[in-house]
Amino acid sequence: MATLRLLARLTLVLSAYVLLPIVPIVHAQTVDDQIMIEGKTLFTGYLFTYDTWDEYWEGPLKRDNGNIGTLTMRTSAWYVNYGVTDRLNVMATLPYVRTRASQGVLREMQGLQDFGVAAKYKLFSVPSPIGVLSTFAAGSAGLPMTDYTPDFYPLSIGSNSRRASGRFTVNLHTKPGFFVTGSSAYTWRGDVTLDRPYYFTDGQLFLTSEVDMPNVFDYTLSGGYLRRGLMASVSYSQQRTLGGGDIRRQDMPFVSNRMNADRIGGMVMWALPKKLRFLSVQGAYSYTLRGRNVGQTSTVTGGVMYTLPLHGRPTR
Repeated sequence: MATLRLLARLTLVLSAYVLLPIVPIVHAQTVDDQIMIEGKTLFTGYLFTYDTWDEYWEGPLKRDNGNIGTLTMRTSAWYVNYGVTDRLNVMATLPYVRTRASQGVLREMQGLQDFGVAAKYKLFSVPSPIGVLSTFAAGSAGLPMTDYTPDFYPLSIGSNSRRASGRFTVNLHTKPGFFVTGSSAYTWRGDVTLDRPYYFTDGQLFLTSEVDMPNVFDYTLSGGYLRRGLMASVSYSQQRTLGGGDIRRQDMPFVSNRMNADRIGGMVMWALPKKLRFLSVQGAYSYTLRGRNVGQTSTVTGGVMYTLPLHGRPTR
């Protein structure tokens, strides 16, 4: 049982703001699932994500962009999750992002993006005739690691905004191993400073370099199977930016644009047997069904994770 818990779903669902290449901690990690790492155990590894789109929504209008062709984003991320106790986990991630357009004169961008930290606490579990109902609370924060520009969308590697988030999750895990999970979060985002003394957005001219960033609400519904070293799930998620304007006609996107998205996804995670029992591998895919001021992305993720028990006894 302890090993099943260690086989946590770790799905880096990239691009909470898909047109802008960004890896927000509140949507890339285990803060939104039912898994808790065992106390005094370290769960760490490497994830690689490939994200691409050639069509996007300019406000409600879907269109292509002949100036840049296909935009691709490659993200290499280190991830660590430590079980302080069986009920409290702390997590951190550090992504390196590279963006590139298939045509045009815009140069690719790359670099360290935002360092993210999070803590998740298991509130309570209630047994029932069909399984166990559990609730979780989580908090997370993100801090830009480099002075990258947020004013070069869609090639910017992030928003360069500090952020904090609160999340609540409910899970029902049945005795045969099937589960359903619902999770929602509210994210506060700090102001962004541009390298220019003015900007125009949402029909207004602002004579300042400071951009007020709108906050974000999101939720995810997922279901799947978790038992005997195997986890598989499918999910549907919505993101809603609480403010911001649309991309102007024939213009570049702006950092504070309203960026909404509805996505579907799936993932599989498997623990390797016998001598490799502390290793697990995962694969995931997500697709943007519809949105506003975001790209219609296809995202593929793969990773290898390692479990290191620090309490002197095996995990299974």
